[in-house]
Amino acid sequence: MRTTVNLDDDLLSEAERVSGIKERAALVNAGMRALIERESARRLARLGGSDPLLEAVPRRRSDAAG
Repeated sequence: MRTTVNLDDDLLSEAERVSGIKERAALVNAGMRALIERESARRLARLGGSDPLLEAVPRRRSDAAG
């Protein structure tokens, strides 16, 4: 899809420098992928490793066996 956007020149130059990506479309796509990954990780971290609706999972062996 073709879209016109106004990009900060300094930010674009810094992104090109640190990533090594020179093609603008590839640079913007990489930035969007990085944003999606970061926000997905942030959402997962907010769960705190728990699901309040999850039922207790039965263990495979009894306490006496371990």
